[in-house]
Amino acid sequence: MTQVNNAGNDIIRAGEELAAFITRYPRLWVITGAGVSTDSGIPDYRDANGQWKRSPPVQHGDFMASKAVRQRYWARALIGFKAMGQAPVGGAHRVLAALEAQGLVEAVVTQNVDRLHQRAGSKRVIDLHGRADTVSCMRCGYRMMRYAMHAEMAQMNPRFAALDAAHAPDGDADLETDFSTFEIYPCPRCSGILKPDVVYYGDVVPPERRLAAQAALARSKAVLAVGTSLMVYSGYRFCREAHAMGLPIASLSLGVTRADALLSHQWRAPLTPVLEHALACLRPG
Repeated sequence: MTQVNNAGNDIIRAGEELAAFITRYPRLWVITGAGVSTDSGIPDYRDANGQWKRSPPVQHGDFMASKAVRQRYWARALIGFKAMGQAPVGGAHRVLAALEAQGLVEAVVTQNVDRLHQRAGSKRVIDLHGRADTVSCMRCGYRMMRYAMHAEMAQMNPRFAALDAAHAPDGDADLETDFSTFEIYPCPRCSGILKPDVVYYGDVVPPERRLAAQAALARSKAVLAVGTSLMVYSGYRFCREAHAMGLPIASLSLGVTRADALLSHQWRAPLTPVLEHALACLRPG
C-alpha cells in the first residue's frame, strides 16, 4: 500500500499518484465525508485519529422521545444552520464534479447532508445520510423546506434568534443555555414532530439509497474515499463489499480510517491541493 504523509513535496507526489490511480481505474465509486466540506466552513466531528472532537450527534430515539432534546436541537440549529445554508462550494467539491464531467466517476456517495456536491455540479450523487435543507413530519409525512421552518421559529423565539454562537457540524451551534422556553414549530398539517430529512444515529439508511449505492459499486472499477474516516458503518460497509469484490480501494484524508487494512493506496494529505494537482495531471496537455 502506498502511504503519503503531509510534508513538503508530498502534496505533488500524492496528486500524481492519485492521477495515476484514476487513469488506471477510470470508473470510480467515490465516498465522501465531512473532510470534503471543512474548506467550506462546515466543521467536522472527528480528529486525525478518528476520535470524536465533541459530543456525538443527537440520537434518533432521543430526538423523538424527548421534547427537551428537540428544544435544544432546534434552538441551536436556529443559529448554526445559517453557516451550512451559506457555505460556499469548496475546491474538493469542484474537482470531483470535474472528474465526473470527464466520465471518470460512476457515483459520488456522500455521508454529508449539505448538498454541496450538487451545488458544485455533480450529477450522480447519492445522499447516503439524507439532506439537511428539508424537514418531514414523522406522523403524516408532510415535507417543507427547512429555511421556512426556521423563519417560523425565529418569529416564535425572538430572544433565541438574536443569539450567536460558534458553528458546529451539520448545522449545529455550540450554545448552552436554558432551552425550556424555546417553542418548536409543529407540522402545519397535523401538529406532529418535524425532523430534518437526515439519517440520525440510531436511524437506518433507507433501502433504496443503499441499493442504489451498491448498484453503482457493481458498475465501478475502484473505490476512492475522500475526507472520511469511515468510522460509521453505513459508509464502511461499502468498503468491505468492494474488498470482497476484489476492487482496489484508495483513501485521501488527513488521518486514519476504519478501512485502513483494506486499502491499496492511502494518501494522508490536504484534500483540495492533492485533488487539484491530480486533476491538472489528468487534463490534456
